[in-house]
Amino acid sequence: MSLTHFDKAGQAHMVDVSGKPDTAREAVAEGCVIMAPETLALAQDGTKKGDVMGVARLAGIMAAKRTADLIPLCHPLPIARVALDLTPDPDLPGIRVTATVRTTGRTGVEMEALTAVAVAALTVYDMVKAVDRGLVITDLRLVHKSGGKSGVYDEPAR
Repeated sequence: MSLTHFDKAGQAHMVDVSGKPDTAREAVAEGCVIMAPETLALAQDGTKKGDVMGVARLAGIMAAKRTADLIPLCHPLPIARVALDLTPDPDLPGIRVTATVRTTGRTGVEMEALTAVAVAALTVYDMVKAVDRGLVITDLRLVHKSGGKSGVYDEPAR
């Protein structure tokens, strides 16, 4: 097994996907922003900066579309769909962030989904940090991917 982003001399390079067929691809990533219960209540009701979850959703969508500008060896992709769900969870307490990204292309959208979750979570942090600097962004992970030669991946039960 070898890392695909390095050549035989160990130099970083962009993977050549020119010989791959276009296939439907999807990736789902998740993460959590853990916060004090009082902060969660504010995030659900909005702050002086506005609708916390709405702004974070837009930030995640924008980030997915700009992933190739942020991650050096990612291919720019024609994203067909980006959906972000930010779900308040009093058991954390905090917000669960889920991103689903779809495309038809020669490479997957895992990085786009992970980037969307990360930036949405960071946006939540930015919007509520004035009242809670102890937020923790955690459990950023790929939970599902489909399409391409490697087929389907589903996160093992946790």
